[in-house]
Amino acid sequence: MRITTAPNSIIVILACLCIVACAQRSGPAPVDSVYRGKSIFDFEPNSLNQSSYTVVRGDTLYSIAFRAGVDFKSLAVQNNISAPYAIYPGQTLILRKSHDQKRSKKTKSSKQNVISKAEKKVATAKEQEYLKRGKQNVTKVKNPIGFDLGSWRWPARGKIIARFSNAELGNKGLEIAGKRGDPIYAANSGKVVYAGRALRGYGNLIIIKHSDDYLSAYAHNQVIRVKEQDWITVGQHIADMGDTDTDEVKLRFEVRFRGSTVDPEKFLPKK
Repeated sequence: MRITTAPNSIIVILACLCIVACAQRSGPAPVDSVYRGKSIFDFEPNSLNQSSYTVVRGDTLYSIAFRAGVDFKSLAVQNNISAPYAIYPGQTLILRKSHDQKRSKKTKSSKQNVISKAEKKVATAKEQEYLKRGKQNVTKVKNPIGFDLGSWRWPARGKIIARFSNAELGNKGLEIAGKRGDPIYAANSGKVVYAGRALRGYGNLIIIKHSDDYLSAYAHNQVIRVKEQDWITVGQHIADMGDTDTDEVKLRFEVRFRGSTVDPEKFLPKK
């Protein structure tokens, strides 16, 4: 009896060892380390979706409105900011009114006006100096150029590699490929209201205000050849093409109408 049971015991022991060994093998990679395709952040540079935003150095009212996808005039009115729209680091801007704020606006408007005046933040000496410098840098003359809605021109020569799309994850601009250093041109006349690299995902960015309704943006530049407050004429060389904050040399060109992205090709001449 002992001789016949020993092999059975050995078999059972070996089977158990196999199970333990299998259990100790490294499992598959965690789900979050597996590529799952492009997310919305691969399609669109970062945007401001929150209800408020704290200003940092390098921001302008126009750049904040651009990121938030809102009309700069509405943003200014909502925050009691008048022309020339100077803002300062540390200032909190309301980007979107909450549902509760909208619902109580009519019933509490007079009371809120009294409270807002009483509680209005007094800028520190440093903030006042920042605002003063901003106002001093603003050109006082009226637009000497003029804006013609029918005078748009292509901002770059090159192959179109991505067109505008209204789809949820679609491209909200026009992307044109080229070589590093290729000239970027102003698509229409206007005033430079932003020139810098504070907007993550856009690289070296230029925003031109053409009118109270229209803005155009030029992203990923290698070199910026204009500065804020410059008046620009249509076709003027404003930047050199590059690949800042992207993986290929290209221009990302956007047109905004009252804060919303629109198809640039609706304005540009047919190729």
